[in-house]
Amino acid sequence: MKKVLVINYSQSGQLHEIINNFLLPFDSSQIERVYIKPVKPFKFPWTSDVFYNTMPECVVEEAVDLEPVSYGSEKYDLIVIGYQPWFLSPSLPVTSLLQDPDFQEKLKGTPVVTIIGGRNMWLNSQESLKAYIQKAGGILVGNIPLMDREPNLISVLTIFHWMLTGKKERKWNLLPLPGVSQNDIESADRFGSIVKEALEKGEFAGLQKKILSLGLIEIPTDIWFIEMKGKKIFRIWAGLIKKKGTTPEKRKFFVTLFKYYLLIALFVASPIILTFYFILIAPFSKRKIQKEKDYFYGVELR
Repeated sequence: MKKVLVINYSQSGQLHEIINNFLLPFDSSQIERVYIKPVKPFKFPWTSDVFYNTMPECVVEEAVDLEPVSYGSEKYDLIVIGYQPWFLSPSLPVTSLLQDPDFQEKLKGTPVVTIIGGRNMWLNSQESLKAYIQKAGGILVGNIPLMDREPNLISVLTIFHWMLTGKKERKWNLLPLPGVSQNDIESADRFGSIVKEALEKGEFAGLQKKILSLGLIEIPTDIWFIEMKGKKIFRIWAGLIKKKGTTPEKRKFFVTLFKYYLLIALFVASPIILTFYFILIAPFSKRKIQKEKDYFYGVELR
């Protein structure tokens, strides 16, 4: 019988639900389910201060201590990694797992499928995962990103409400529910069926094309544009805070500056920049944009 390691971190529990549905087509006896547990938990809901203060280490991918994992097998036929993006990077618990020598040994020579549950930006974080998997000798064969499909500014409002209150509800009884839609969560079993078929045949070539053929994965052009600019800016801020925040007081000052920069960028600058982009540049760059999207839809690393 094929052995499948399914390992993930979920702060809110949403990703647990996505993966539970993804695994429905599998024989439960095939599955070894492991939950990543930081020694110092990231509490949910977040506080605003802790959320923004987490950015620098997350962006520079600085590992945190994890509870030890006891694996049930020396080797697996498939590894499924579930994660969320934080600040356009993998969440700190998942970054830490990928830097762990024991897990890297499990990845060596093993097909890997990644499952992402997030707000709407996953391109940069997946590039980091690709690099870690490749460095460890793993073989990324599929990626399944499930995102909030609401417009960017709407999803910012709804996710902040959920993130800071712990309540997955309609803000002001007006905005949509935050996070990945329940329909998309429940549709995860369709991806599971495709991956299970590849596993049983022992043939993963073309798996990503079959995943995409369901038509459930989309990269909106505005999200692609923001991500291509955003990670560079986050790296600048992370470096500044790490360099200048040499005392708790100094770090708090620079983190607060970043907080207000991010809010202004989200709600003031980005709508203006995107308007000009879609009027003056995007109509003449369709081929380039599609080429970039096609790359991110795939599983190869540049």
